[in-house]
Amino acid sequence: MTQYQDNWLDRLFIHLFASKIARVLEQDTIPSGYSGFVSLSKAVTLGRTSAQQRELIGVVLRSMMPSFVGAGIRRFFRPNPIVCELNAWFACLLFPWLVGPLEVKAVEIAGKTQKSGVQIKKCRYLEQSGCAAMCINLCKIPTQEFFTQELGIPLTMTPNFADFSCEMVFGKTPLPPEEDEALRHSCLMLTCDSAISASRCPRI
Repeated sequence: MTQYQDNWLDRLFIHLFASKIARVLEQDTIPSGYSGFVSLSKAVTLGRTSAQQRELIGVVLRSMMPSFVGAGIRRFFRPNPIVCELNAWFACLLFPWLVGPLEVKAVEIAGKTQKSGVQIKKCRYLEQSGCAAMCINLCKIPTQEFFTQELGIPLTMTPNFADFSCEMVFGKTPLPPEEDEALRHSCLMLTCDSAISASRCPRI
């Protein structure tokens, strides 16, 4: 397991995000640290379908930003290359506490190259949770929907379950569920504590 040294700002973001999840779960206790945050997010999966899990995290993400801010972004910031590149830069600046080291990368959108891609070298959340379903239901799908629908900036996330890396591409419309291979992935047999030997994880 990769070791991280969280600074005070990292710990603040972890606590803030955990407190938002605890609120929608109607849970008074907020566990401390990143491991506590992961254990709290696991509570989201208990007794809920994948759709319900995604919806709950969508509520959490929307609660992090006033509605008028999202409306303003949709109205004044069209998803042109500059806006998408700025989002990639901000992602690298704001989310290392959540997913580990990131770096901006060049990607091709509609036949043009732009630096609106983000490479997550080894996702901290996926590594610590060890669960493909949590990656899909609590991160990939809600985050894609938040940027694409709430902010009007298309985002596609492509996790690599072999090495725990992930590619984010701002400006790229997500695939429909029936075409997204990530949603048909099997359990991570070596890391998931409830892994089932099947061709497709039943919790996704």
